[in-house]
Order: sequence, then C-alpha cells, then structure tokens
Amino acid sequence: MGGIILLVAYNLIDVHHILQINKSSKSELIVLAVTFLSTLFLHLEFAIYIGVILSLVFYLTKTSKPRIVAVAPIIKGNVRQFKNCDANSIDGCPQLKIIRIDGSLFFGAAEHVSKTLEEISDNGYKHILIIAQGMSIIDISGAELLVNFSSKLKSNGGALYLCALNKTVRDFIKTGGYDKSFGEENIFINKEIAIGDIYKKLDKPTCDNCDVNIFMECEK
Repeated sequence: MGGIILLVAYNLIDVHHILQINKSSKSELIVLAVTFLSTLFLHLEFAIYIGVILSLVFYLTKTSKPRIVAVAPIIKGNVRQFKNCDANSIDGCPQLKIIRIDGSLFFGAAEHVSKTLEEISDNGYKHILIIAQGMSIIDISGAELLVNFSSKLKSNGGALYLCALNKTVRDFIKTGGYDKSFGEENIFINKEIAIGDIYKKLDKPTCDNCDVNIFMECEK
C-alpha cells in the first residue's frame, strides 16, 4: 500500500512544468517553493492559503507600477507612427509630453502614476497627453488622480489630455461624471485628433523657434 501511495504521489509531480516555471518566472518559483514547504509543516489548506496570498502579493507589486513610456511620432510619408522615445532616440516636443500607460490605473498604481506626472510637470511641461489604449482598468482613485492633476495643469495654463480609451475605462469615467470634471474637450478618440487639437493650444512663438518639428502640424 505504501509503495502504491508513493508511486501515485510521484506521478502527480509535473517535472517538466516545474522546470518551465524555474526558467520563466522567479516569482512563481518562489510561490511554488513556499507552498511546497508549507505543506510539509502546516495543514494542506493553510499551505494553499499561503500560496494564494503570496501570489496576490507578487501580482499587486507588479501591477502597482504600470509601464509608462514617453512616445513621439515618426512621420513617414503621410503616416504617423508613434515610437518609444528612449528606445528610438527620438526628440519629443518641448511643449507637449506624450506618454503611454500600459497597465491598470487603480488605487495601487495611483502613487506611481502621480509621481511620474509630477516629474513631467516639474520638467516644465504644461501639456501632457496620455495614450490610454493599454489602460485596461481604472477605479475611483485613478479617476480622481486624473481629475486632480488636470486641475493643477489648468491652473498653470496647460491641460491634461486623454486619448484612445477602451470602452470599459470610457464608460467608468462617464458614469462617474469624471469626464465633466476632467473636461470632455480634453478626451479624444485617437492620437491624431488629439494632437491636431492640442497643437492649436501650444505657445506659437515657441513653436516658431523650434527645430524638432515632429508633428505634421508643425509643417503648416
């Protein structure tokens, strides 16, 4: 009977999967190791709880810092492609900072996003455009962050803009009335319409003396 139990237990071990976890994700390997060790010293149900809680901690740690990338357009013919500024050595507009947020804007990520926006503002930018197509979820804390920072930029003569919102985020902002507090005129369907409208609000003397000319509108 003991031999049969050991054989069954051995067959339950997926060695290939364990090796794949070791190769792919160190955080999941830690969860695996902690859960396994917990089963040796604790009741099985408590070991499972520990594994689930540890997985949740790693998940929240990862999602609390969504990827924020500065982007700028590269114009090829009549096509405007937005590329990572750092990865492609692109000079951005000195008046309009364009960033893309890849991740959810919830209470856990609000501090990280707020800090990034503050740093951009401290560098002299009064106009900031957020490309939000990668923003899958937003909650009250995230929406209030956008509204409050928008008010701050408006008081300094600038504005915060949003574009390419997915339906879930757009409906949440509209249902909560945050679109009115934020400014419906500063929420755009896509990047092209957003830049076309924002360009009109930039300081013209600064544009006339600028040699970056990354927007199609700069050539007009």
